[in-house]
Amino acid sequence: MSNTATLATLSGSDPAADPNWWRQASVYQIYPRSFSDSNGDGLGDLKGITAKVPYLKDLGIDAVWLSPFYPSALADGGYDVDDYRDVDPKLGTLADFDAMSAALHAAGIKLIADIVPNHSSNRHEWFQEALASPRGSAARERYIFRDGKGENGEIPPSDWESVFGGPAWERITEPDGTPGQWYMHIFAKEQPDLNWSSREIRDDFLKTLRFWSDRGVDGFRVDVAHALTKDLTEPLLSKVELNPAGTGADGHDDGSHPFWDRDEVHEIYVEWREVFNEYNPPRTAVAEAWVHASRRARYASPQGLGQAFNFDLLQADFNAEEFREIITRNLAEATESGASSTWVFSNHDVVRHATRYGLPQGGGRHAKGQDGKGWLLAGAPAEELDVELGLRRARAATLLMLALPGSAYLYQGEELGLQEVAEIPDAQRQDPTFFRNKGVEIGRDGCRVPLPWQTEGTSFGFGDGAAHLPQPAWFSRYAVAAEDGVEGSTLEFYRRALKLRRELQTSEELDWLDSGSADVLRFSRPGGWQTVANFGDEPVELPAGEVLVSSGPLDGGLLPGNTTAWLR
Repeated sequence: MSNTATLATLSGSDPAADPNWWRQASVYQIYPRSFSDSNGDGLGDLKGITAKVPYLKDLGIDAVWLSPFYPSALADGGYDVDDYRDVDPKLGTLADFDAMSAALHAAGIKLIADIVPNHSSNRHEWFQEALASPRGSAARERYIFRDGKGENGEIPPSDWESVFGGPAWERITEPDGTPGQWYMHIFAKEQPDLNWSSREIRDDFLKTLRFWSDRGVDGFRVDVAHALTKDLTEPLLSKVELNPAGTGADGHDDGSHPFWDRDEVHEIYVEWREVFNEYNPPRTAVAEAWVHASRRARYASPQGLGQAFNFDLLQADFNAEEFREIITRNLAEATESGASSTWVFSNHDVVRHATRYGLPQGGGRHAKGQDGKGWLLAGAPAEELDVELGLRRARAATLLMLALPGSAYLYQGEELGLQEVAEIPDAQRQDPTFFRNKGVEIGRDGCRVPLPWQTEGTSFGFGDGAAHLPQPAWFSRYAVAAEDGVEGSTLEFYRRALKLRRELQTSEELDWLDSGSADVLRFSRPGGWQTVANFGDEPVELPAGEVLVSSGPLDGGLLPGNTTAWLR
């Protein structure tokens, strides 16, 4: 793959046949249950997405990443999958999926589907068969079952902890009613881990990839891509042995951890790549792999998935030096691997960046476990949140990100400047992290609250009835209807920036320029345009040139603090 691929829209070629469309794509993540509700049942659905395709086209994105839409009990927001080759009846049908896919493609928007290969749900027919089958059966070999320790097997096989809190093992009742074996679940107990040493598992997922590719899916986002293969050789290491320094799994960043980032996981993705390459253009994939930077390139290789999420900017404070180091390093890594980099500030697992940037530095986030999930408000008092500053910084950071080579991933609602919703009653929360760590972690529901489309109504235009998560009154100010066509609104700012990005991105090169200030980043891109980002609080002089777009109002020839501008 060329590392200087030109966007199809600029080269004049047919976008549908461009194998490199993903390299600098603007990708918009839709969390289906919280995007748009077409039937008033409180849940967003596929018809709701189809109805909003004109909105997505006007926004100027290149692709939609669709979070899980499969049948699910929602033990983990849809990432507990009952059937990998169907649609949740509450969200629609396969025919609805086909109609949505056709509408997106007619609008020139690609479709990326979330795939969840590390675990199924405990309602999956395979797991139900395993529960009804004896020890050592082929049905149990699809999962990771082990006998317990102790006189009667009452002690879990190891003391490993789930990412969501509590033990990573759950004991079952055998078909004869007696206490039985334990199964492994890195996440919720409703998400039993699949056994990827099974040829049947590998073949079935190849079938799933073809199923959705044949229905027009252009690519896949691979959930927990670094956890599929496991070494469960006895004796199992204790959690202290896994993490002697008490700092998480980072002490095992060489492939030696029993279930995170093992080298043999890439054997799976070589097979996946063979399937992707059966199509024209080849299907794409991006790995959600929270791994050491030195090991990310293998997931992003052309022989593997092709891209891997880089969450480094998401984890960074709003700091010029930190941003520059991260950008420089990741662009170098992308060049070395032959991939393009990915950039992201918000998604369904983290506090919205408009809120993070409004909290005291470092106060709004912390990472839990090597998978990186668990970025929460950490109990920050509401009075410590500066909403106006957070949004100014979020807009500045986003405009800088959109100027970078590589793919830009946006999360639904950030184009409205939405803040995190903290004021959700305990009884209405849904995230398992809240219930398993109650009083410690507030959970991820705050970034999953359904979008406001109108300034009034039971659910601000999300649907005809109440939304599945409560929307606060202040959502009215952030509604699409309140921002549509309004000069200076965050929505119009995103539309302008995304339109310009499409026009200006002609290569994957970037040159740093002297900014004259430690708080200011300045770089140029081929085609004669440049970006200046002021991370400080004091205004600085803008270079000469035509201002194409800015993240906030300018002061004559000055760039205010916490503001970014593109110039030509």
